[in-house]
Amino acid sequence: MTTKIIGIKEYRQNITTLWKEAREKNIKYIVMYHSKPVFEVSPLQDEDELIELLKKDIKEARAQAKNGETTSHEDLMAEFGIK
Repeated sequence: MTTKIIGIKEYRQNITTLWKEAREKNIKYIVMYHSKPVFEVSPLQDEDELIELLKKDIKEARAQAKNGETTSHEDLMAEFGIK
């Protein structure tokens, strides 16, 4: 998989083209805002494979929440540099 870095403005202006290109050419885009990565656009895997991965992630997240391993909204905002 190829990874490309783009700015948020470019992403907003070309969202349809970029998600189609990501799917067709197996490209992952890292979207930056003020020189910080804010999210990634990547093609989805096979549906069955994705469902199993999501089930695993949900099970892990529930266990973390049960053990008190959580992050506050304020901490997340600070971590990503969002006011």
